[in-house]
Amino acid sequence: MVLLAAAVCTKAGKAIVSRQFVEMTRTRIEGLLAAFPKLMNTGKQHTFVETESVRYVYQPMEKLYMVLITTKNSNILEDLETLRLFSRVIPEYCRALEENEISEHCFDLIFAFDEIVALGYRENVNLAQIRTFTEMDSHEEKVFRAVRETQEREAKAEMRRKAKELQQARRDAERQGKKAPGFGGFGSSAVSGGSTAAMITETIIETDKPKVAPAPARPSGPSKALKLGAKGKEVDNFVDKLKSEGETIMSSNMGRRTSETTKVHAPPINMESVHMKIEEKITLTCGRDGGLQNMELHGMIMLRISDDKFGRIRLHVENEDKKGVQLQTHPNVDKKLFTSESLIGLKNPEKSFPVNSDVGVLKWRLQTTEESFIPLTINCWPSESGNGCDVNIEYELQEDNLELNDVVITIPLPSGVGAPVIGEIDGEYRHDSRRNTLEWCLPVIDAKNKSGSLEFSIAGQPNDFFPVQVSFISKKNYCNIQVTKVTQVDGNSPVRFSTETTFLVDKYEIL
Repeated sequence: MVLLAAAVCTKAGKAIVSRQFVEMTRTRIEGLLAAFPKLMNTGKQHTFVETESVRYVYQPMEKLYMVLITTKNSNILEDLETLRLFSRVIPEYCRALEENEISEHCFDLIFAFDEIVALGYRENVNLAQIRTFTEMDSHEEKVFRAVRETQEREAKAEMRRKAKELQQARRDAERQGKKAPGFGGFGSSAVSGGSTAAMITETIIETDKPKVAPAPARPSGPSKALKLGAKGKEVDNFVDKLKSEGETIMSSNMGRRTSETTKVHAPPINMESVHMKIEEKITLTCGRDGGLQNMELHGMIMLRISDDKFGRIRLHVENEDKKGVQLQTHPNVDKKLFTSESLIGLKNPEKSFPVNSDVGVLKWRLQTTEESFIPLTINCWPSESGNGCDVNIEYELQEDNLELNDVVITIPLPSGVGAPVIGEIDGEYRHDSRRNTLEWCLPVIDAKNKSGSLEFSIAGQPNDFFPVQVSFISKKNYCNIQVTKVTQVDGNSPVRFSTETTFLVDKYEIL
């Protein structure tokens, strides 16, 4: 069958939403739908009507029609089967079969229509598969928003750290009787001005901090230990929030590492007029005795154009992935061009990409239970001893082309047994007594630093040290999909572009 278009229209033939699967002008599709009600003969019971050039296959839905426009040589039985699937999709997104409800969810319907038909031919999908495929868009949107919010939070954290350093410098200067840095004045007003500024800065910091016990209510003076404890609690709560969003902070008392993570996330300073974000997020669950229970990876290329003269371009994609990734282009992208030449361009070459907005042009998905696909293997081996457990844990990088930064391997500990006794360790560690965890911190894991181990002893049972959780961030993506070249549609002249690549962890557990 060759399906030309699928549309939802009123009884009068007014198009509410229409999806064309071949090249058709808006005037032609509106003309076909306007002529549709006039061709129906109310004296007969039928679900299709033909003209000299096309066939209308339709189904009434209260005050509306679900209409498929096909060629006359298409299989009517397949047309009817496809029509039934289209009619079942609409109630999935619209609570009522009314014009305003259809218009409100028009893009959801178009995305679902694209899953049913590709290039005029029916895809072998059912309603449950359509629902699963279209939900991927909402997942990617959540990932994008979560990363943006995390970047904003980390920028605020860096601002607070700088403010605290400046505040401490002023206090040190006051103790030594020197003029406070960054402030000037007349006579003795310089020192008082510095003190006032420090008080203002401290007030701003306390206002912006996460919800904690109100430290300013405590009396100043010799109770400095209480203030330090409050500070640690505030920073740790902030770290907890970041980790709950999938981000990695190596230590609450190391502002240096916070700034390093910020550098990884921050966009390039020199952003060209054509900028692309290549982002991947992984969800992985392994068994403690080996075996990959599930691994799912989602990736997307986001295109941002800041100059309208570069709106009509094409992206040359180099796909060297050998893991079986499923690729999907945006509905407005020419699928034939991408399949044959690995070029991302609009279906209508005369149109331009949106300016000053992030547009997802290509996304991919990988789901597997193949152990060889695990990027970073973790082997945790607790052994019972006379006074507790000796725990040996090691990591090994399986993908040599990856470079993982700010890796944190979090091991749960039994409560109320004190701190672990560390034997040998590659990297650094931090014991969080409040949450009963041991965090093994590794700045970089790459081909030169593929493996490492940690040994410690503590009271407890082997089951107390699971699940082990891993978090990291990388500037190299897992699936080898890159944009190698950008050219103009007219003349194929090359265009300067910049790329930002991020590989994040959504969930990485050893159960």
